Amino acid sequence: MKLSELKYIAAYLLPVSAFIGIYNLGVFSFLTPVLTFVCIPIIEFFTPEHKTNLSKKESFSKSKKYFFDVLLYLNLPIVYALLCFSLITFQQKNLQIFESLGLVFSVGIVLGSNGINVAHELGHRNNKIAKYTAKLLLLPSFYTHFTIEHNYGHHVNVSTPKDPATARYKETLYAFWIRSVIQQYKNAWKIQMQLNKYNQNNFFSFTNEILVNSLLQIGYLLSLYFIFGLKITLLFVLMGVIGFLLLESINYIEHYGLLRKQRKSGRFVPVKEIHSWNSNHVLGRILLYELTRHSDHHFRASKKYQILNYYETSPELPFGYPTSIVLAMFPKLWFKVMNKKIPSEMKELYTSYFKKNLSDSNLIS
Repeated sequence: MKLSELKYIAAYLLPVSAFIGIYNLGVFSFLTPVLTFVCIPIIEFFTPEHKTNLSKKESFSKSKKYFFDVLLYLNLPIVYALLCFSLITFQQKNLQIFESLGLVFSVGIVLGSNGINVAHELGHRNNKIAKYTAKLLLLPSFYTHFTIEHNYGHHVNVSTPKDPATARYKETLYAFWIRSVIQQYKNAWKIQMQLNKYNQNNFFSFTNEILVNSLLQIGYLLSLYFIFGLKITLLFVLMGVIGFLLLESINYIEHYGLLRKQRKSGRFVPVKEIHSWNSNHVLGRILLYELTRHSDHHFRASKKYQILNYYETSPELPFGYPTSIVLAMFPKLWFKVMNKKIPSEMKELYTSYFKKNLSDSNLIS
């Protein structure tokens, strides 16, 4: 084991900061959001990018090491331990409003980064343990439909008008949240119904993943309500919302304004490295398990995070993912920085695909 391979242990930085916040309370309750959206962007601003790829021999060797898988699976007990710790704290301590708000944001951020993001990685694996772990990591954020829609929807339709998880040119982050969350859930059900029909499975069966997952989520909420009451349930709902909005914020910056050409046959050209925004800022790469090398992930979705490559031809975000999310929270500033980086031919595609909706209030000219 090389010392450099231990860098991914730093991905536990956010859960550790959340534990510190819950334990100390007071101003520490906001430690995780401050770390995520203030400290990390500052650090990334003053640190260089790292664009080196592994050799074929190194890549093969790293792909076979269980250490990198173990780091992913450890997020499951960490996430649920954090949920339990926050539950006990909410129950036993008389928290001030700002402390409760800080803990909601702190745990919510972890549910997005070490929950949904890790579930995304494991959801592409072909073994049952990985898939069940992914479901459990998605459960507290009420996003158990994500794997179905992401694998069968997003990876097929990415960078096309058919994909709700692809942010449109001039679409604000906040408009995207609403559109993506609603449409992805609808798409997940459509895909599941198609799978049921194709596999000749009954709707009311364990093979209906969306139905089973929905019942699990309902059971999760009802358990919280009947055991711990309405207040705790609402706090946990808010945590979950923060978690999936963090995911959707990442979705927003990953493909903003990037579109594939449509052939005369109606099919779109294959996904290429030019259809995802990438970042090689080291800290963001580590915290998100290399999700920021997104082009290579779309080239081969089953490729493990530790061996993803950098492409010179991939569009580069001017900042790391955490900093870019902060920038996206200010639409006019985001558009000023990003719109000039989008190739003119993709802007023309946008006009062609969405010309009937250019007057939409969600779009800023």
